[in-house]
Amino acid sequence: MFELSQDHEDFRMVVRDFAEKEVAPNIAKWDAAAHFPTDLVPKMGDLGLFGLVVPEEYGGAGEAGDFTSLCVAIEELGRVDQSIGITLSAGVGLGINPILTYGTEEQKQRFLPDLVSGRALAGFGLTEPEAGSDAGATRTKAVRDGDEWVVSGAKAFITNSGTDITSVVTVTARTGTNEDGSAQLSAIMVPAGTPGFVVEPAYHKLGWHVSDTHGLTFEGCRVPADHLLGAEGEGFKQFLKTLDDGRIAISALAVGCAQACLELATDYAKTRTAFGRPIGVNQGVSFQLADLAVMVEGARLLTYKAAWLKDELHAGKRSVKEVKQAAAIAKLYSTEAAVTATRIATQVFGGNGFMEEYPVARFYRDAKILEIGEGTSEVQRMLIARGLGLPA
Repeated sequence: MFELSQDHEDFRMVVRDFAEKEVAPNIAKWDAAAHFPTDLVPKMGDLGLFGLVVPEEYGGAGEAGDFTSLCVAIEELGRVDQSIGITLSAGVGLGINPILTYGTEEQKQRFLPDLVSGRALAGFGLTEPEAGSDAGATRTKAVRDGDEWVVSGAKAFITNSGTDITSVVTVTARTGTNEDGSAQLSAIMVPAGTPGFVVEPAYHKLGWHVSDTHGLTFEGCRVPADHLLGAEGEGFKQFLKTLDDGRIAISALAVGCAQACLELATDYAKTRTAFGRPIGVNQGVSFQLADLAVMVEGARLLTYKAAWLKDELHAGKRSVKEVKQAAAIAKLYSTEAAVTATRIATQVFGGNGFMEEYPVARFYRDAKILEIGEGTSEVQRMLIARGLGLPA
């Protein structure tokens, strides 16, 4: 029977304690001001959260960490606030992971120690104003000029890309044309501060107010040729694998959201009275909370099964196909469950659920993006259908 180890559960309590002490007392203020708490990131680094999948030689946990532990950390941070959860998720999955997986030893030594410690953050520039789910429609270009790449184009909705400690953004760009006429995509690391690397003003978002999100413009950015990440033309394969891992992490974030809604709404239903009795005695309320408990349990099991398979893949015991299918299933179910959970919780709170002083309002705003980021629900259904052998 699949279950988390005692070490994982002990680690969960460590992260929960951190989130409740360092995040919970401040999050309403940060959210209202759309403030990114830069000083929280090194504290997360000190706890080892950014190094859970990183070898010891780069400052990571090595054998003491795994992908499942990362998902536990994301869930627990997301249980208190989704913006802080996505800061970790993107910081590892989209910032550290591509460099760790495809980088040269020099590239790893240059960037990973600071990223693992929380002294720096990295972003991943895939989405563009006209290229979201259709990543093959990327228009950003990188042209080789001697010992440099010249990068020109624009990216949209890039997490951790404009903080005071952002050190680098890995950008997907057209570097040529394949034999079949399709665009050849490569991944190139563009350090923050590179001339022509313009961080656009922060977005005014529906949710994730505390998360750092910007559009990026590249105006003839020149970076050394050795900033190519992996082989030229391998960018498409690289970001597909990166997104597989990211989908499991987003699932964990969704579980945290749904768990928070279950706890908040259940507690409220026990203490809020109407007609002289707690509203939880009414089946109209209690049945919704029962359904929510089932969704949370299902989402958690799907998420940690996918994380376990990812760890088994790393150990050579599972296939990429298995992980890809499990990731899509977990992401689809967990994120849609989280959106439903916020609706149920807000309804249980009634008028108070519409007030920003209650956390369910923040979770309600934050949840919708879970069905969009790292591949929309429609994309997940398409991937699952392909995994079944259907011509989707």
